[in-house]
Amino acid sequence: MSYQPPFTITPAILQQAADICELLGRWSVTADAALSPRLRRDNRIRTIQASLAIENNTLSLEQVTAVIEGKRVLGLPREIQEVRNAFTAYEHLVDWRADRIDDLLAAHGKLMAGLTDDAGVFRAGGVGIYRGRELAHMAPPPGRVPHLMADLLAWVARADVHPLIASCVFHYEFEFIHPFSDGNGRMGRLWQTLILSEWQALLAYLPVETVIRDRQADYYRALGEADAAADATPFVAFMLQALLAAMREAVTQAGSEKSSEKSSEKILACLRQTPGMSARDIAMKLDLSPRAVEKQIAALKQSGRLRRVGAAKGGYWEVL
Repeated sequence: MSYQPPFTITPAILQQAADICELLGRWSVTADAALSPRLRRDNRIRTIQASLAIENNTLSLEQVTAVIEGKRVLGLPREIQEVRNAFTAYEHLVDWRADRIDDLLAAHGKLMAGLTDDAGVFRAGGVGIYRGRELAHMAPPPGRVPHLMADLLAWVARADVHPLIASCVFHYEFEFIHPFSDGNGRMGRLWQTLILSEWQALLAYLPVETVIRDRQADYYRALGEADAAADATPFVAFMLQALLAAMREAVTQAGSEKSSEKSSEKILACLRQTPGMSARDIAMKLDLSPRAVEKQIAALKQSGRLRRVGAAKGGYWEVL
């Protein structure tokens, strides 16, 4: 008999899934124009920083960005290694399939390289999850892990529920099994992202981890409620709420990015026509604030679309 994780699709869960799909449609309309390579990278960095922060990594968003850009960062070597590993793992999402156990092990190997001796291998010992001094969950014995994970991945391959719901069920079941000696939290979040991205590629860049980090107590409470009920439903409801919040933020961000892009094109048009225009002159012409124009000009310079020729006074802008 095929394995079936215990969960219930409630009316609230159906409504949450429908709301996420509606927002995803709106996001995808603007994504090609608004979700630029820079924004995709920024969202991925936010994902990595938040997912590691949940696991007590203390590096800030600025420090994580610097590590990924290859810059020197003052921080604990282990935390820096965690960032490098996470970036490598997320960059390999496109190479893996969510229902393949070998890919799951390969992902853990990349995520935990140099951090644990058994990276890429299921745990050989028992493990308990503690919240402070209290035992919150005792994971199944290690001898059952390969069989349990095989059943779970087989279910992922044939699940007849919406991918949004299936990804949340997987996330809970993965944390319940706790198949590795370390890194289970970040692996569960990584693999849920993979499941979602196989349904809609754009979801590889949805930083839902930032919402989980901000609602961390609720995250652990939902895991505990699901454990107590022996049913994934409370956790599915929480994760869909987190996905919905992340999607709302993404839609707002995309709209802002698209508006910013329109403004930058108008600024470039002004400077093509009159290279010597000042930020204040441009602001008056386009009905923008001087500060907003200065920020746009700085971004255009950084992206290589604009170059200053000559001194601040008496010089001019060259559109590239």
